Amino acid sequence: METTAATDTFFTRKLAAKGQPLIFAGPCSAETEAQVLTTAWALKDLGVDLFRSGIWKPRTRPGSFEGIGTVGLKWLQRVRTEVGIPVTVEVATPRHVEEALAHDVDVLWIGARTTVNPFAVQELADALAGTGVPVMVKNPVNPDVALWAGALERLERAGIRDLAAIHRGFSTFAPSRYRNAPTWQIAIELKTRFPHIPLICDPSHMGGKRDLILPIAQKALDLDYDGLIIETHPDPDHALSDAEQQVTPARLGEILGELKYRYRSSNNADYINNAEELRQKMDVADREIVEALARRMALVEELAEYKRENNVKILQLDRWNEIFTSRPEWAAKLHVNEKFVAELYKLIHLESIRKQTEVLNRPE
Repeated sequence: METTAATDTFFTRKLAAKGQPLIFAGPCSAETEAQVLTTAWALKDLGVDLFRSGIWKPRTRPGSFEGIGTVGLKWLQRVRTEVGIPVTVEVATPRHVEEALAHDVDVLWIGARTTVNPFAVQELADALAGTGVPVMVKNPVNPDVALWAGALERLERAGIRDLAAIHRGFSTFAPSRYRNAPTWQIAIELKTRFPHIPLICDPSHMGGKRDLILPIAQKALDLDYDGLIIETHPDPDHALSDAEQQVTPARLGEILGELKYRYRSSNNADYINNAEELRQKMDVADREIVEALARRMALVEELAEYKRENNVKILQLDRWNEIFTSRPEWAAKLHVNEKFVAELYKLIHLESIRKQTEVLNRPE
C-alpha cells in the first residue's frame, strides 16, 4: 500500500520543538486519583512529553486488577488541565474510543493484544475515522511485521495520519532474559516500510524488570528511535499491575540522566572521509560474500544432480550436523560471533534444501 507522509503531526511537532527523542511516562494503571496526580507532578519536573496510564486493563487471565475504568479518565483530565501534560490511554473497543475522547484524551494507543487481531483493528479504525486524534500502535504479541504494518495501514486508510508505532517486544517460548524479546530487526523492518511514522521503544514491557530499562532504552536510542515510553509509579513495589517493571519518578530521572544521546551524523571531515572509505570496503566485502554464496549454491546444485542420478535422498543428517558444528567453530577462531554464524548457516541450509528439491523433482 502507498503511504502518505504526514509531516505535521502531534509527534513530529513535538520532536521538532524538543530536538531529541520524546519521553512518555506514567503508571501501568491508574489506581487512585492521588497516585495519578502525584506521578504527573513529578514527571512534569522531568520534562515528560506525554503522560501514559492504563484505564482498561484486561489481563491475560481474569481475577487480577483489570483497570479502574472510566472514572480514571476524570483523573487524566486533571493531569491535562492542572499539571499541563498531554495524556494517553489504551483503547481496545469503539466504546473506549468514545469515552476517551469525551474526556479530552490527547493521544490513544492500540495495545499488542489488539494489534494481533485485524477485526478489532478495523473496528477501531472505523471508530477513529474523522476524529483527528493521534494514535500509537504497539507491535502485535506475535513476531509478525505484517500484522503490525497491517494495523497502521488500516488506520491510514481510515484517514488517520497522526500515527506513531510502539515497539514493546514479542512473546516467545524460548528462554529469554526479557519479558518480551526485542527482536529488533522487526522494528527496523517496520521503520523501512513507514519512514514517516515515529518509532517509540517501550523498555518496560520489553524487559519486564527495572534493571533492564536503561540498557534497552540506550540501545533504542542508538538505533535512532524517536522516543521512549517508560512505566513510572510513585510506589512500584505495591503497584496493582506490572510492579516489577515500573520505576519511581526519581529513578526515571536518573535513567534519563544516564542515557547517551548520539548524533545521526557528523560534520567532522575526518569522520566523513573515514566512514566513506570503510563503507566502500564493506561494499567490496559484501560483493565477495554474495559471490561466495553463488559459488556454494552452484556446488549444491551439482551435488543434487549426482543425488538425482543415484536416487539419493536430499537430507544427509550426519553431513548437516558436521556443518552446523564446524562452521561456528571456524567463526570463533576468526573472532566472529558463533551464534550469528550458526543462524546464518541455518538459512544457507534451508536454501540448499530448496535448491536440491528443485533439482531432484525437475521433469525428465
